[in-house]
Amino acid sequence: MWRRPALALIRVVAVCVFLVFSGTYQSTLADHTQGERSARRSQPLLKRYSFSQIEMGTKFTLIFYAEDAEAANTAAQAAFARIAALNVILSDYDERSELSRLSSGSPHAQPVPVSDELWQVLTHAQQLAKRTQGAFDVTVGPIVRLWRRVRRQHKLPPQERLMVALRSTGYQHLYLSDDHQMVQLVHPGMKLDLGGIAKGYAADEAITVLREHGFTRALVDAGGDIVVGDAPPDQEGWQIEIAAPRSENTAVDEPRRYIHLANAAVAQSGDTWQFVEIDGVRYSHIVDPHTGVGLMNQLAVTVVAPDGITADSLASALSVMGAEKGLCLIAKLDDTEALLVERPDRDETAREVTSQGWRTLEKSDELPVVQ
Repeated sequence: MWRRPALALIRVVAVCVFLVFSGTYQSTLADHTQGERSARRSQPLLKRYSFSQIEMGTKFTLIFYAEDAEAANTAAQAAFARIAALNVILSDYDERSELSRLSSGSPHAQPVPVSDELWQVLTHAQQLAKRTQGAFDVTVGPIVRLWRRVRRQHKLPPQERLMVALRSTGYQHLYLSDDHQMVQLVHPGMKLDLGGIAKGYAADEAITVLREHGFTRALVDAGGDIVVGDAPPDQEGWQIEIAAPRSENTAVDEPRRYIHLANAAVAQSGDTWQFVEIDGVRYSHIVDPHTGVGLMNQLAVTVVAPDGITADSLASALSVMGAEKGLCLIAKLDDTEALLVERPDRDETAREVTSQGWRTLEKSDELPVVQ
């Protein structure tokens, strides 16, 4: 006799409970939506700023997000000032630079004290020289100067001059004294050349300056050596186009390739634009420290690493080491990947090899490219 009323009572209670919970859910959802709107309104409106300036003989571009133009301009000028100060230390073109003065004193009877910046770059360079058995070598200054003349005159150097340059080359002749931050060049005629490492280091320092000014969503492009901080607003990372050598038969509409990066660096090395052709042979501006001759294999190397100094120097080293030895080295390094594209002849199809984790960096979507 009481079953029907009991069932009715259960239905009423159930309806009331549903209404209570439904109202609570709607109220919570409304509060959450209003909270999101308030949070979006409270976030600062970031604008994209871009600054470019010629430093270290190349174009440096700074791209970052800031709230106002005045603060952005102040940070940019501070970053450029830092790069200019580094050039005074690291340049091999400026005879007044610390690097040039160090080289001009060779051979040194005693170790010479150097600045923190030069010490940091030389320490990194020597560590990589040992790991690559001299494929990366900042003592190649005499050889590099010889090949600069070759590219101007389109004439191979005399064998005797090449042998003299080789005798003045060798990372084993560059001594670093860890205890006192001192450097010694022990062989006559030694000239240091930081062309394969200095720009990456300068990009690291520039992005550090931007961070110190509060701008973490930043990119520094040092003539193709790129260091990035946090991703742009509402993006997973900075999208960067990868350049690779193409044959004369490459289709014009061939899809471009991109990688997405945040808080990392990428550097590319190759002879796509800098080379000389003599008697039908193509010589790269990149020289092999072991032979003293410009590389003859057309190779484009792209390296992604945690910082610019590592990416820049590794890209230079892999150009000399080649694909097999280069990828063996990359496999031993944390958070480092590489793409090597080789074209043996100008009419042949390019052949590429990559490190194990490279494919995770490439994206198929084509968003606007960071220039």
